[in-house]
Amino acid sequence: MTDPDMKPMALAMAAAERAAQVGEVPVGAVLVDATGAVLAQTANRVEALADPTAHAELLALREGARLRGRPILDDCDLYVTLEPCAMCAGAIALARIRRLYFAASDSKGGAVEHGPRFFQQPTCHHRPEVYGGLDATRAGELLRRFFGHRR
Repeated sequence: MTDPDMKPMALAMAAAERAAQVGEVPVGAVLVDATGAVLAQTANRVEALADPTAHAELLALREGARLRGRPILDDCDLYVTLEPCAMCAGAIALARIRRLYFAASDSKGGAVEHGPRFFQQPTCHHRPEVYGGLDATRAGELLRRFFGHRR
């Protein structure tokens, strides 16, 4: 396993915490290039934009592609506080992300270790290196608190 730099995950957690404060599902994402420079720090904005595709991962990939002027981000790593869903896993594959690091697993909506296991499908043409469980306890607790207050 590649030793991940925990700073990007800490930035993703901070973005997730800010999202929770404004009523968004607390998921944050950070996109870094091969040097470790942060290209994007995003959080879910589904409610704010009234856009079901405004997941943290997609927003980070869009910003990275905009900054780079190209859709392929094959020298970039993505740090996310929650296991990506199928939509986000598809976008990660299309962007050709080098490595995906995520915190909490998502047995209901996740598509990397759970559900469709997107990157394991024969139709998936790009498979990033995947590392789950980074700071999972903190990410899981943030989600539990958020949804506990909503119930």
